[in-house]
Amino acid sequence: MWKMNDSFIPPQPGSRYSISGGNLRISQLNKEEDAGIYQCLASNSFGTILSREASLHIAYLEEFKTQRRSPVSVREGQGVVLLCGPPAHMGELTFSWIFNEYPSFVKQDTRRFVSQKTGNLYIAKVEPSDVGNYTCVVTNTVTQSRVQGPPTPLVLRSDGIMGEYEPKIEIQFPDVLAVAKGLTVKLECFALGNPVPSITWRRPDGVPFPRKVDVNKSTGVLEIPYFQQEDAGAFECMAENSRGKNTVKGRLSFYAPPHLVEKPQDVQKAIDESLLWECKASAKPKPSYRWLKNGEPLESFEDRIQVVNGALSISSLTLSDTGMYQCIAENRHGRVFANAELRVIAVAPDFSNSVLKAQTLARQGGDVLIECRPRMSPRGMISWRKGKEALRESHRVSVLDNGSLRISNITKLDAGLYTCVARNQFGVASSAGTLVVKEPTIITSKATQLDVTVGESVVIPCQVSRDPTLDVRFTWFFNEQLINFGSHGGYFEKVGGASAGDIMIRNIQLRHAGRYTCAVQTKVDSASIATDVVVRGPPDPPLDIKVDEVTETTSFVSWSPGPDNHSPVFAYNIQIRSPFSLGWQAAKTVPASLGGQQLSARVVELSPWVEYEFRVLATNSVGTGEPSKPSQKIRTKDTLPRTTPARVSGGGGSRSELVITWEPVPEELQCGPGFGYVVAFRPLGGQSWMQAAVTSPDASRYIFKNESIPPFSPFHVKVGVYNNKGEGPFGSVTTIYSAEEEPSRAPSRVRAKSLSASEVEVSWKPLPWSTSRTRIMGYEVRTTQLNVMRTVGNRTSAVIRGLDPSSTYYIKLKAYNSAGVGPDSAVVNVTTKRPPPSQSPVKVMWNATDSKLILKWDHVKALENESEVMGYKVMYKQSRQSRPSVVETNSTSLELSLPVDEDYIIQIKPVSEGGEGSSSKQITIPRIAGLNLYCPQIRQSLQSPGVDMPSCLFERRS
Repeated sequence: MWKMNDSFIPPQPGSRYSISGGNLRISQLNKEEDAGIYQCLASNSFGTILSREASLHIAYLEEFKTQRRSPVSVREGQGVVLLCGPPAHMGELTFSWIFNEYPSFVKQDTRRFVSQKTGNLYIAKVEPSDVGNYTCVVTNTVTQSRVQGPPTPLVLRSDGIMGEYEPKIEIQFPDVLAVAKGLTVKLECFALGNPVPSITWRRPDGVPFPRKVDVNKSTGVLEIPYFQQEDAGAFECMAENSRGKNTVKGRLSFYAPPHLVEKPQDVQKAIDESLLWECKASAKPKPSYRWLKNGEPLESFEDRIQVVNGALSISSLTLSDTGMYQCIAENRHGRVFANAELRVIAVAPDFSNSVLKAQTLARQGGDVLIECRPRMSPRGMISWRKGKEALRESHRVSVLDNGSLRISNITKLDAGLYTCVARNQFGVASSAGTLVVKEPTIITSKATQLDVTVGESVVIPCQVSRDPTLDVRFTWFFNEQLINFGSHGGYFEKVGGASAGDIMIRNIQLRHAGRYTCAVQTKVDSASIATDVVVRGPPDPPLDIKVDEVTETTSFVSWSPGPDNHSPVFAYNIQIRSPFSLGWQAAKTVPASLGGQQLSARVVELSPWVEYEFRVLATNSVGTGEPSKPSQKIRTKDTLPRTTPARVSGGGGSRSELVITWEPVPEELQCGPGFGYVVAFRPLGGQSWMQAAVTSPDASRYIFKNESIPPFSPFHVKVGVYNNKGEGPFGSVTTIYSAEEEPSRAPSRVRAKSLSASEVEVSWKPLPWSTSRTRIMGYEVRTTQLNVMRTVGNRTSAVIRGLDPSSTYYIKLKAYNSAGVGPDSAVVNVTTKRPPPSQSPVKVMWNATDSKLILKWDHVKALENESEVMGYKVMYKQSRQSRPSVVETNSTSLELSLPVDEDYIIQIKPVSEGGEGSSSKQITIPRIAGLNLYCPQIRQSLQSPGVDMPSCLFERRS
């Protein structure tokens, strides 16, 4: 059934109201008759419930009643408000204004504003361009219908222009505006004024707006989406121009309709039991509560029915209390419903779903509870029997209020059959079960403490004495956490037999120190024992490394001891690291040996102006622990440099130059910033030194240029060092020579001869190796094709390789030294020889005995453009050798005296004046000890892959 405004809607034939499947259908809606509050009542054999309320509003928008509006006359510069006056309506509206004619709509900006609350158009300062007709357009957002009001003419007065005046706020929000949780609220603020006022928003308490708040600076609208409790409070709108300012204030209050946080649940109770249903809702303001039973208000005429803070309690339930109940939580902003069913039942005792356990096990000396929970309503009386006799209560035997039987300090005599008997006014029922008494489980291992060293293995015992008819389960815990055997890196392993739950810890580590608990459990009882394991290991890293009292070569290092892991520390070591060291290095300290009580030391022999890190390691009888964390980086103080450059040398360069070179001093030896070099030099035999400063620490050379420097003249040179602290020492004096002159003469008697098809030898008469102005470093050989090769030293010949056969080359030479090259020699020409034969030896035959190997092959005939064959090279090696032996012969056969108890690899090449020709394929002669082997049929086919070996004759050696 349905109710409208608390009156039932009677179903009548031909009515506009019809119900289908519980749904209410209204045809031909009428805004006067059908608008209201609707509720549905649903009923069945268990009771009736009332639905939540539904509010029906019928949206409409009527036409404007006024057909014409009077002109609005204002001065230029004056502000004006054009009223919309929307017609009668239901549903949310939106507003816009047409200027003169459609579709020219008024654009909103800092000067013009259309309120979506009143529909009015506000113009802060009228300008001549504003003159015209304005029409208000109203749209219903529900029906999407739209109506236009009559046009309002805006005209300018002719009696002058309005002067400047301070802002006047025309749109302001209410003093207090209540906003529901989760809604979006928009606050409008707009002012008239000349000049056009600016609109700003703020909180009076100075708290900034959260990021979600949007302030439209052009229209002055403040928008707060998803309104929450923390968004409530005071707000202030300020309109300001050059003539003054004006403010309005208001407050947003937060409200929330009820929302259920705890609901009653369907319940089934027995007669005379009590009911307590909690019903709680969150809301602001706080909700009130009321209850319905079967759709009607629940009146607490009886003391046994109470409603306190939404909670419903009913004591001494009767069958008439059965029904459907509803909790209603409500405030002025809404209400919510929660439904629950109460069933009150009356039944005789019944054990069908709660029979006693057929067998209950208990240990001798322990306690046991035998539960008896029959279903009956109302609750009656429960008694117990042992065997056929009624059970009498004693200090050991008691029946609890819920009917369960408790026996303490059990003995063997307590074993037997126990029966629970339940009675109420509707009947009697019973259920029986047997109590079996077992021997107790006792852990025979003693609680102890074990001391072990890292890396050792240890067994923790857990031996028990138990009832032989019971299975026992061992469970181990480490620091109260279950040990999962098979994980933990394989450290833990179970050992022992049926009555032992010992575990072994292999390769024990520091992290394995702690308390180990063995829990023993049977079906009857349980026991446990704890063993403390102390693991001794190398010390933990020292802590709080501090470095101070830093000098040029020392620093003071201190630290705090870390845990010693149950073995006292007897020594500490300090290590240092710098950008120039290969990892961490042992530091030299004072004192040199640091005992276990020493927590500071001075590190010595550091390099000045170098960045260092320090760390400390502790050692005990078990070993040396992990190093501490590195200290903060420190830099030693700077001082005068002490290291001079190594490998001072020089020479070479261009004419009139003295080139001095050295190996730069490494950064770690520069002793401070501003490092550089002082180069001193003087002619050999001179008295005074000339000096030059080289400011780059990475420099490795200095060039002194002076036209007066004679070529190749000796100088004494030394190189010193300096930094911002001052000058350091000079290195030892070295003699070097100034730049020499290029060679002035060319080599003579240049000759060239061909050695082969690809090689030519060039020879010449050398120049004097050294003079007072120059020296010869070697010779440069150049061919026609601009191929260049250089010799080193006072050689008189060179071989040019990689040339083309049967080709003529023109060759010239010139001497060179560090200053450059000399003039060209006379040009000579030479022609390379014809190329060697391209054909390789074929028809290779061999005969082997136990001491000789005889080879034969066909003569290689050179082609017309190739060099004639002058002989052959035979290369042979054992299969295990890397380099072959070579024998030359002028014939086409060769006898080698070789033992044949090894495998041999043979190759043959033709030789001509053009060089060596193509080689035959490799021939493998197998080891044949004790046999004569003759293979005259071996042909060139041996050189083709995949061809079978020819047959050979084997003879037994006599």
